[in-house]
Amino acid sequence: MRTKLFKNNEFSKNVLTLMTGTTIAQAIPIAITPILTRMYSPEDFGVLALFVAITVIMGSVANGRYELAIMLPTEDDDAINIAAMGLLIATVLSVVLFVPAIFLNDYITEKLDNEFIGFWLYFVPPVVWLLGLHNILNYLNNRKKSYKDMAKATVYKSVAQAAVQLGIGAVKATASGLISGQIVSNLVANTRLALNAKRQYQLNRITWFEMKRLAKRYINFPKYSMWAILSNTLSYQLLNILITVFYSIATLGFYSLAQRILGMPSSLIGESIGRVYFQQATLEKNKTGKAVKIFKSTTKKLMVLSCVVFVPLYFVLPSVFAIAFGEEWRIAGEYSQLILPVFIFRFVSGALSNTNNVFEKQGLALAWQMGLLILSMATLFVSGYYQFDFETFLKVYTTVVSLHYILLYFILKYVAEARL
Repeated sequence: MRTKLFKNNEFSKNVLTLMTGTTIAQAIPIAITPILTRMYSPEDFGVLALFVAITVIMGSVANGRYELAIMLPTEDDDAINIAAMGLLIATVLSVVLFVPAIFLNDYITEKLDNEFIGFWLYFVPPVVWLLGLHNILNYLNNRKKSYKDMAKATVYKSVAQAAVQLGIGAVKATASGLISGQIVSNLVANTRLALNAKRQYQLNRITWFEMKRLAKRYINFPKYSMWAILSNTLSYQLLNILITVFYSIATLGFYSLAQRILGMPSSLIGESIGRVYFQQATLEKNKTGKAVKIFKSTTKKLMVLSCVVFVPLYFVLPSVFAIAFGEEWRIAGEYSQLILPVFIFRFVSGALSNTNNVFEKQGLALAWQMGLLILSMATLFVSGYYQFDFETFLKVYTTVVSLHYILLYFILKYVAEARL
């Protein structure tokens, strides 16, 4: 099957390189999760999910989305100046975030109804900066096709996270161990990617004049794409935060594990394909004005892989969760069954979503992402108003969001064909 799906060409070689590193990186958390679920409680995983939700929401827009523009100019000097502008924005945002972290700490802690998260709010600004740096470094390496180095960074990140979470958990298993692993892993990955970028780019070519010029040239990224990714991130992470309000921190713990396990195929395969697709689609668009060929071939691969990976999972998820993570976590497997269709459609459409960035259709992407946010929040609030149990909410949510991702696929198809 691998031979059929991935013929011997540059695209497939690059995808497999990233997949190899990601496979190793994903194998590590898979291997230790049965240990972690027996060390840490569902409430601890809920606190981790809460911290991740807060940092990821801000981290998604930390660079004003200028990191996406790194792939587009022909000159490396332009790319490194765009990167510098993105990192400057991340630095300013991180400094600003210290204000609510310090002066609104008690208020936020009370609203989230979780005393433990208060201490970790002080770590939100530096973690957001690390996420912004990671965004920049990823695209700088992607531009140079440094897929082996990107794969190694992913592995190092996973090893660091596992070591810290297991080490602290062995001493005293609280949410601190899970969150500390998350923070250290970002430090390790950034160090590896930064060393690589330093060798490939001339940092002395960064100038304030060029940063301002390129910021104006690619203004549509913060103008449209930033709000689009914020809407997308809020659709999932704000949902996680509000689950603690409408339901409980333990419910979020179960749901977050379900998301984590189902998200692994997307991280393993979908993101690898998406990164290489972005680079290849940019080349085809620059040559022909369209990206039809690479869009069609990538769609076929994603369709086949989604059927092979996800469909068999549906029938075994509750039993797998109970056996692997402990009987207490069977409910997370049941949640996984209910939300599986969302991950199938997101697997396909998500990997192709950079089509909008290639054709600079940020306004179109923003409209779709705003729709996703509105639909997600409306589903949760309606479920809360009518006092649906969590399983009923997940059924409604899955139906609504799956249809919205199907719509996204056809939008991307028209964009690739230069019909939008």
